[in-house]
This record gives sequence, C-alpha cells and structure tokens, in this order.
Amino acid sequence: MIRPATIDDIKQIQIVRNSVTENTLSNPNLVTDDDCAAFITERGKGWVCEIDQQIVGFAIVDLQENNIWALFLDPKFEKKGIGQQLHKIMLDWYFTQTQVTVWLGTAFNTRAEKFYRKAGWTEVGTHGTKEIKFEMTYQAWISSQNP
Repeated sequence: MIRPATIDDIKQIQIVRNSVTENTLSNPNLVTDDDCAAFITERGKGWVCEIDQQIVGFAIVDLQENNIWALFLDPKFEKKGIGQQLHKIMLDWYFTQTQVTVWLGTAFNTRAEKFYRKAGWTEVGTHGTKEIKFEMTYQAWISSQNP
C-alpha cells in the first residue's frame, strides 16, 4: 500500500534510508528526524510503501528546491515495482503543484542511475563530485505518461 507519509512514519523511514547498500549516507546523523519532518510537512511531500505494517520504501520531493530529496527501498523489497510506483505518484503530484523542472543527484554506476535513465530523466552534469545530476521537465514527464 502506498500512502502519504506522516510524522509518525519518520522512524521507519530512517530505518529504510540507513538499510540501503548504494547511495549510503557517509554519516547517518546528517539527515535528522527534523529534516524529514520539514520535507514531508513544509517543503514538499512524501509517500511510503507499507507492507504488513512495515515501511519498505519511501519517496520525498522538495518544492522549495525543486528536487527529489529521497527515493529509497529496503533492499529486500527491490525489483518488485515499488520504486516505479513511488516515483510515478511523486512526480504526478509534483507536476500538479508546479511546472518547474525537477532535479536529483545520484551516485555514479548505481542501480539508481539506471533506474532514472530508464524512467526518462536527462543527465545534465554533476552534482558535487560524487553524483550525476538528472533533470525531468514537465513536458518530458507528461509525454512519458501519455505516449
């Protein structure tokens, strides 16, 4: 089940975020519970995928920076289409709020890089020294949903 994220989900969101094997945080304390709360209640919106009362994936978009802040799955639940569903719900919502191009950064040579390329994101350079920067325009998203 995919539903909007709430403050009560933050502990489980953090567990998922820290369970990933790619795009890991160098220091888990860099992303606080307060950060998560701000992104899902003030800056944008988040969604979680829940299976048997356990959050197994989440996505969060930031309307202030026009950025995909997070899209992560518990590694045990990868390759089941959950990421694609979270991605679609998040971008559908984002583009009902604004038509501003959205961007994200992800590490080189990861499954995430392949995921975003396959989903139609355009590589536009680098974000810092360790990530690829991708963008999705409103028109590209609408076109991809209505081929």
